[in-house]
Amino acid sequence: MSKPKEEHLKKWRLILGGKADPDGEVDMGEEMRGMSNTLDALYDSEKKGGLGASAPNVNRWLGDIRRYFPSSVVQIMQRDALDKLGLDRMLLEPELLSSVVPDVHLVGTLLSLSKILPDRSRETARELVRQVTEELEKRLRQPLLQAVRGSLHRAARTRRPRPGDIDWKQTIHRNLKHYQPEYKSIIPVELRGYARRQHQLRHVVLLIDQSGSMAESVVYAGVISCILASLRSIRTQIIAFDTSVVDLTEHLPDPVDLLFATQLGGGTDINRALTYTEGVVTSPQDTIMFLLSDLFEGGNPAEMFQRIARLQASGVQFIGLLALSDEGVGSYDHAHAQQLADMGIPAFACTPDQFAEVMAAAIQKESLSRFKTI
Repeated sequence: MSKPKEEHLKKWRLILGGKADPDGEVDMGEEMRGMSNTLDALYDSEKKGGLGASAPNVNRWLGDIRRYFPSSVVQIMQRDALDKLGLDRMLLEPELLSSVVPDVHLVGTLLSLSKILPDRSRETARELVRQVTEELEKRLRQPLLQAVRGSLHRAARTRRPRPGDIDWKQTIHRNLKHYQPEYKSIIPVELRGYARRQHQLRHVVLLIDQSGSMAESVVYAGVISCILASLRSIRTQIIAFDTSVVDLTEHLPDPVDLLFATQLGGGTDINRALTYTEGVVTSPQDTIMFLLSDLFEGGNPAEMFQRIARLQASGVQFIGLLALSDEGVGSYDHAHAQQLADMGIPAFACTPDQFAEVMAAAIQKESLSRFKTI
């Protein structure tokens, strides 16, 4: 057999698993045989020699997948192990917990288990969550802060800007009539720029559905809220809800504390959460409210929409986020999303990186129609 055909056969053997070659006719070699065994242990788990119920087996398997596969594949396999084999139990042991590669999905799982994590695992869990939140903050902080600060500056234009606040595009356009051919220059007779206002311009409320299906969105929303809270010109408030409501604003200085204060996995009562938020809005015209939810309302839908209509009529800028994740929108209540759209309220899924652009447009009270709406 030619070498290209042999390599091709080996790849198909990896894809199809051990069942495709019960007699071991394909010579895999030590490296590929190890890869095959780790794949079979997960995806052919009923096969003898799978992960089983032994903690040492799971720990060994976690080490093997890091040995044979790149980090992006490791994260996918860990996720499949949690979902397919119900290996949540491995997160209750510090020895196993320290073996996993942290990612957003893992953090969501840890948060859903936070109430039952034994004391011996809690510190390891917090360290894993901190690793992920720090990585997310590095990725999201600068784009978000730049977008928000720029939008706040553009909210109040002036003809006497300070040098650092000049809008050169507008200034050049305004002074084209003062072009001097002999000098090949434009004389800036009129300046255009942004006026910096030191008082708080906006009140941002993030109303977060902490039902189990929203786990990844909760992680991203927590990190983004903490970034926004670092801006003096924004008053940030974060409120989490299931069938009860909790104001988590006091935890904004530390995303790890904030995330562990959530309680993933409960029901959903958006109406009750809106009842609370109606009481925290003191300046409706300057308030941007994000409802991060899949809209599967377990409370009173009629009252929910009445409260949203009241908030909107008072001047609150209300935005529905069906998901805040890299994976796009999952399952959501299409009828409720359409009802929001019929009220003129945008409802769409948003990636964490895209949120900076959404936030900037919201501050300037621009149309959000360019985003994927329902």
